[in-house]
Amino acid sequence: MKLIKTKIKDLVLIKSPVYSDSRGFLRETFRKKILNKNFPFDIMSYSKKNVLRGLHYQSKDSQAKIITVTNGRIMDVAVDLRKNSKTFGKYFSVIISHTDDFSFYIPENFAHGFLCLSKSCTINYKCSKYRNQKYERTLSWNDPDVNIKWPIKKPILSKRDRLNGLKLKNLI
Repeated sequence: MKLIKTKIKDLVLIKSPVYSDSRGFLRETFRKKILNKNFPFDIMSYSKKNVLRGLHYQSKDSQAKIITVTNGRIMDVAVDLRKNSKTFGKYFSVIISHTDDFSFYIPENFAHGFLCLSKSCTINYKCSKYRNQKYERTLSWNDPDVNIKWPIKKPILSKRDRLNGLKLKNLI
């Protein structure tokens, strides 16, 4: 396994070897010594095509996450919410499918979301802290100050994501 840097500090792709043959493949998705972090909590998410989940974050007890697509294809997005960062408010996006050889590491203090591009998709999240619903927040998926280039104009959103999205300027 090796880390591949992105244009945003601390946000990395985790490349792992894939062992495949006529039966399918085997891919290692996590080694503690690679990131030297503890991930005590896992979540699995299933979505249908054009579902956009996010952009979620916790205002306190922020979580680091490792995102691995186990079925389907997504556009995965992380937005830097570290107020003292040179890249505050900037985003990084990547297309990930279950056939790729990498996972996406998102450090604490980032908003995270994804759009399901295939008929359906299943995502595994490794989280550095447990969810704390009291501090769960949503950054608006279409905030013009972040200006994410989503490949869809009208995604399928949860009521929470549709009605409770905050704007970046309200976080400053």
